[in-house]
Amino acid sequence: MEKCYGSTLHIAMYPWFAFGHITPFIHLSNKLAEKGHTISFIIPPITKSKVEHLNRFPNLITFYPITFPHVEGLPSGAETTHDVPSSIKDLINIAMDKTQNQIEFLLRKLKPHFILYDFAYWVPNLARPLGIKSMHYSVVNPAATAHSVSPAALHNLRESKITETDLMKPLPGYPDPSIHLHFHEARALRMYLSVKPSSNSGVVHLFDRLYMSLAECDVIGIKGCREIDGMFVDFLEKDFKKPILLSGPLIPDPPSEPLEKKWVNYLSQFNPNSVIYCCFGSEVTLSKSQFQELLLGLELSGLPFLAVLRTPSGADSIEEALPDGFQERIGGRGVVYGGWIQQPQILNHPSIGLFVTHCGWGSLLEVLGAKSKCELVLIPMIGDQIYNARTFGNTLKAGIEVEKSEEQGLFTKESVFEAIKTVMDEDNEVGKED
Repeated sequence: MEKCYGSTLHIAMYPWFAFGHITPFIHLSNKLAEKGHTISFIIPPITKSKVEHLNRFPNLITFYPITFPHVEGLPSGAETTHDVPSSIKDLINIAMDKTQNQIEFLLRKLKPHFILYDFAYWVPNLARPLGIKSMHYSVVNPAATAHSVSPAALHNLRESKITETDLMKPLPGYPDPSIHLHFHEARALRMYLSVKPSSNSGVVHLFDRLYMSLAECDVIGIKGCREIDGMFVDFLEKDFKKPILLSGPLIPDPPSEPLEKKWVNYLSQFNPNSVIYCCFGSEVTLSKSQFQELLLGLELSGLPFLAVLRTPSGADSIEEALPDGFQERIGGRGVVYGGWIQQPQILNHPSIGLFVTHCGWGSLLEVLGAKSKCELVLIPMIGDQIYNARTFGNTLKAGIEVEKSEEQGLFTKESVFEAIKTVMDEDNEVGKED
């Protein structure tokens, strides 16, 4: 690479309009800038203001805000998947696809050596005539990509006669047979695959979008490491017939900002490794009944906890959604919070002993970088979170997945409590797994 471009590179970044994608792209930008490379980060304007503080090298990393296209049905000011309900997230993709002219203009103006992207499958066709190399940089667990988006997987998944039972078993050639789907997960996947966007909607099916993105790029990059992802990397490299580069897990450096004083004061009341931290990310919205089952499971544990959750569907506020008498029963040993929180700092606090998570890939990798010894209870909700949970729970033996009903995929307060009890019990063999 240095023979072609010299000792430093100019790299453009254009991640999907979702914080779970934008943030790791910024972490990668910081790692590259640390080596002296120049980064041009393309991003919507309002979102830019929310992530600028993550830029550790402002002399080398420049944010280029683009005009967010108008899309009928998108609320004013909405720019990312966090800003809209799941029912209209496809409109974010339509907006991104409408930025092609802006991206081509910037590529001509900036003349980077490489552009890294993920969901904007049309980027290689813009970059190639300009002599710019393209990399699909995946922040998704490669176990999920291998199962659902590789050429071999899509051929199997699109078979008209495929059933939920077929999907529950590992597909032919899949590298890790221990990763399987439950019935409700297979049913959701089959239903999603069967939905075809209307020809005049402008929507490209997510699986097709990802497949074209991976198939058209010059090289594939993955946020991961060979120790965890090696078998899937080998599978994908062979299936897509192109090189794959690994960035490592991109665990952020220890946060320089101190934890907010109110959380320091709360957590410092408790013994080391005794507090449950429960967080389902910035986009998971539970139903009111599942929200209550989760909190009742935390209550049953008898341990102090900090639960960071969005207001559930069917409720106007966190307070309204709490189970009857919940606040009175838990007193000062539990907090349910609906706002943004400094997760890396929380995970590094010595009082935290357990993380109950929705299994976002970024959150799981943050746990690996935390200083405190933190056990994992896994409650995947959708998509790649399922494969993340199976990787950490089945393959790595690094956590316990909460049992759900096979038909509906619902957990209970008892199943939440049983998983917590298992990993927090010092005499339990599973709880001793590293």
